[in-house]
Amino acid sequence: MTAIPHSATDYYQLDELLSDEHKLVRATIRDWVNRNVKPIIEEHAQKATFPVHLVKELGALGAYAPYLPQEYACAGMDYTTYGLIMQELERGDSGIRSMASVQSSLVMYPIFAFGTEAQRQKYLPKLATGEMIGCFGLTEPNHGSNPGGMESRIKDVGDHYVLNGAKMWITNAPLADVAVVWAKDEAGVVRGVLVEKDMKGFSAPETPGKWSLRASITGELVFDDVVIPKENILPNIKGLKGPMMCLNSARYGIAWGAVGAAIDCYETALQYSLERTQFGKPIASFQLQQKKLAEALTEITKAQLMAWRLGSLKDQDKATPAQISMAKRNNVDMALKVARETRQILGAMGITGDFPMMRHMMNLESVITYEGTHDVHLLITGHDITGIGAFV
Repeated sequence: MTAIPHSATDYYQLDELLSDEHKLVRATIRDWVNRNVKPIIEEHAQKATFPVHLVKELGALGAYAPYLPQEYACAGMDYTTYGLIMQELERGDSGIRSMASVQSSLVMYPIFAFGTEAQRQKYLPKLATGEMIGCFGLTEPNHGSNPGGMESRIKDVGDHYVLNGAKMWITNAPLADVAVVWAKDEAGVVRGVLVEKDMKGFSAPETPGKWSLRASITGELVFDDVVIPKENILPNIKGLKGPMMCLNSARYGIAWGAVGAAIDCYETALQYSLERTQFGKPIASFQLQQKKLAEALTEITKAQLMAWRLGSLKDQDKATPAQISMAKRNNVDMALKVARETRQILGAMGITGDFPMMRHMMNLESVITYEGTHDVHLLITGHDITGIGAFV
């Protein structure tokens, strides 16, 4: 099949709003995804394995926390660039984007924003190159949408802390060299700690049996009297504000990434519809197929414009958590609907691993839930526009 050109999904000429650097980075990541992700990702999804060899390749591309300064081996670019990278990675697979998103927004960002200079120097360069892998521990077995109810605890015992508790649904957990973990101290205040994989009492078993994000590795974090040196505490943040700031950065990346998944589904369906013939003509000539394609491109275009505007606000440090929440919810919901509708254009072929729709659809069922469920994000928007909290 002949590839659909990029311009086919740039219906409102969004490229005119991007810098040459933005477009160069996007093209570089897109080319890498086409060469290194798409040829192998279906097999990994079928086998439920994570292509760990891609971790250092992403580091070499500068895909991890590209908005952080160059002194920490990062690219020193803007948030629009980060968004475009996430978009292109999720064109390949949500699991690949998830890995990079966690590494960037949930591990490197809090170390940079809340850590000491010694912590930055120790971890960030190795995380930036992919020499180290990180994960983020907030969600617990009994506390998902209510992180304030967390039961994990750290106790000050003089020259160190002792950590007990458990986290679950943690991307990268079984592979992680360092985990950014949130736990309550004796006063009930949420603190961030850096837990290294070889610390006694720390384990990270893999979560088996997933029907979604099968090419991503997910696990638990279990802490049984883990000794945490005092230099491993993130000193510059207290309370839930810390993890929420991390999630805002990650949700921003998801808002862009979901657009990439939708684009991959749309381009595949458009290409297939032009080449597949029934009743003596391409199925693209039939009204109902054109309806599906037209609606998909319309929704993708709207989401692209929302992501671009959010990126502009983020680059000016003006993006609010509620604006990020709206974009995450809208764009993931859009991508899931596009995956479902475009899958139908391919008929029975759409459920096979020869085409990406079913894989994207299953992945997006996780993306619409993690880092704030679809319903909770609706309530965040509702709270922002009415001033009335509806969470309890």
